[in-house]
Order: sequence, then C-alpha cells, then structure tokens
Amino acid sequence: MFSVFLANLAISNAEIISARYGELTAALNKQFRDTESKTANTLQVGSFGRKTGIKDISDLDMLYIMPKTKWDEYNKIGGQLKLLQDTRDAIRDRYPSTCVRVDRLVVTVTYTNFHIEVQPVFEQEDKSYRYPDTKSGGIWKITKPREEMNAVATMDERKNCNLRRLCKMVRAWKNKHGVGMGGLLIDTLCYNFLESTSCYDEKSFLYYDELSRDFFRYLSGLPEQSEYAAPGSRQRVRVKKKFQQRAKRAYDLCIEAIKADGQKNVNDKWKAIYGRPFPAAQAKQFEASAVKTWTDTEELIEDKYPIDIRYQLKIDCEVLQRGFRKYFLCDMLAKRIPLRSDKKLKFWVSELPQVLGSSRIYWKVLNRGEEAQRRNCIRGQIVLDSGRCVKEETTNFRGDHVVECYLIENDTVVAKDRIYVPIVTDGSDYD
Repeated sequence: MFSVFLANLAISNAEIISARYGELTAALNKQFRDTESKTANTLQVGSFGRKTGIKDISDLDMLYIMPKTKWDEYNKIGGQLKLLQDTRDAIRDRYPSTCVRVDRLVVTVTYTNFHIEVQPVFEQEDKSYRYPDTKSGGIWKITKPREEMNAVATMDERKNCNLRRLCKMVRAWKNKHGVGMGGLLIDTLCYNFLESTSCYDEKSFLYYDELSRDFFRYLSGLPEQSEYAAPGSRQRVRVKKKFQQRAKRAYDLCIEAIKADGQKNVNDKWKAIYGRPFPAAQAKQFEASAVKTWTDTEELIEDKYPIDIRYQLKIDCEVLQRGFRKYFLCDMLAKRIPLRSDKKLKFWVSELPQVLGSSRIYWKVLNRGEEAQRRNCIRGQIVLDSGRCVKEETTNFRGDHVVECYLIENDTVVAKDRIYVPIVTDGSDYD
C-alpha cells in the first residue's frame, strides 16, 4: 500500500517545471551575462531542490546567481529594489505574456497551476548567498540552501531513503487536513524525528505504518515554539500555526489503521490520514441488491484544482433558533448537546490568510447517512462564495453532515477547513 502511495505522490509535471526553470535562467543570463545558457548560474531550491515535493506542488523557488561585478551597482540605497525590478524586467521582456511581479524578497512568475519565486543573489566565499529584502533598510540577508539540501540528502542516504519519503507522506497529510505548515518546516521536523531514532535506519515500506504512527506521536508531543533550526544551515524556520493537536488526531487514526491491518477497510483507514493519493482497496463486484438507489452528486475538490496547502483557514458555525440563545457548534459538540433538526446554521470564515495573487472562496455541503440517501439528497457540489465568506444552512434531517471551505489562489487550493455537523432526532442518538 505504501509503495503505491509514494508512487502516487510523484511530481507528474517535473519536466515542465524544469523547462520553466531553464527559460527563466536563459532570460536572466541574457540580461546580466549576455549568454543563452539555461543551466548556468542558477540553483533550484525549496522542496523541489531538496527532492521532498509531491504532486501538485505549486510554490517553487529558484536562485539566480548574479555576476560579482554587479555588486557595487546594487549595494547602495535603493539598489535592492532596483535588482528585483531589473530581474522582473529581464523576464518580462523575454516572456511578455507571462505574469511577473516584484514582491518583498523575490520576483514571482506565475504559470498555470504553479508559480516560481526567483531570487537574485550574490554568492559568498562560503557558498552562502546574499539576497535582497526591500524592507530591511538596506541590509542584505543570508540564505544557505546548499547546506540544507546536502543535509537532507545525507540523512536520506543514512536512513535508507526514508527521510524524503516521510517528508512527502507528511505533505499528503498536510494537504488532506489543511494544516498550514511550510515545506522547510516539514522537512526539518522529519529530519529531527529520524535523527532522534535508529528504528528505521534499515526499514522500508513494510514498516511505514509504524513509521507514520511514531512520527505523528513525536510531532504531537513537541513543545510549542515559534521556530526551529533548519538542517544543515541552522537558519531559523518559523512556525506559523500550532500543529500538535492535528498531529495527535493523526496519531490516533494511525492506531486505528494499524489495528485494521488485514481487514477490508484498512485502506480507507489510511486514506483518512493521507487522503486521495493513498490507494483504495481493490474494487469488488457488488450484487444487484447493493446497487445505489440515490444519485451521487458529490464533487471532489481534487478533480477541480491541485492542492498545495500553504496557509491556515478556519471556519466556525453558529446555531440559531428563534426564542433560544445562540450556540457555537463547537461548544455544543464539546458539551455533548445534541443538534436536532429545524435549526439555522451560519458558517463563516473566522480566519482567512492574506494571499498575494488572485483568490476565491468556495463552499461544499455534503449530506451523509441513510436518511440523505433515502431522500436522494447527498448534495456535495462545490460552489463559489457570494462574497461575504458566509454560508447559511438549516438542519433538515438526521445524519453526519460535512461543510468544507476552500481558498483558491492562482487556481490552486492553498488553504481549507471542514466542520462535521451531526444532526440527531433525540439526545439518545447523539454520539
């Protein structure tokens, strides 16, 4: 199962990505060195460079190494912004129909389904790089991606190729559950975990159920802190959102999945952790009596957009009924107050990240359970938000319903959240 899972996570458009890297490199080499090379003076960094990225990767990074003779030209007041502007203009002149813009640290080049952040840098004697920061007051920052890539490669070799695979599996979990963790943070935590144990130095796919369990237990037990030291470079990696609670839930799901080993639902248990890329159980023939009598109208966000979670999005729900006090759904579930029918539900986005590109909000309301099937009312269509970041519903009938919200940036899902809505007929049905 895990071997197929990792194969499903392979980047499917690696050749296209590499071609785009080459095009950008050629444009910059032409501008700053008057050559046409697609490979010289460039470095593919980030998850793609560390070889820990997965399918649908949308946030790519590239360093362009500037000629040392240009240092004096840009090392002055306003020089950092001019460097970024000159980099932008060189790319825009070569590819005028491509969206290219200057951000604080980089030049962002947007393509269909992914973007590349180009960072012009000056190489130092120790192979570190100075890069511009337009809000630093003229101070150049230092990055050391080669040390990070070398550390990951060395650890991966020491751990029987398990580091990069674990990094990819954790990215699948992050995308499935909308966990706002950056790629370098994931790689750092996976690196630290495998460095802390020798249990998987010689293990492989057969033990990835236990590897998953032990990693999420490790992750859930980490103290809350604002940053970690990246492998190799020891540069600071910021923690944007707490992840321990969601890791604890993943650990619990791993326990359930391991207990289900050998049973027909074991694949579904692992899919609950890692999502669609995890292989489904082999399809079986169903008897005529088992044919569905209801229409499956559910749409899957994976069929519409690639998923590459980079931010944290949160939705809340308020329960309303005339003549009664308002409740938050999370409080009702915590206090085990049953949610019965004929209530009004108001869902809204309570935490919305700021994104750089064009963005849209979508909602999905899915009815589940026997009553939804009997009424042929599964729903599950993915619909565009009205502009208020609010979705209003009513509790019509019993079932374990689900409401999901997606943030789409540049045609990629970059944040999502979901709420379970268990509707019962009386208090004894609540579970």
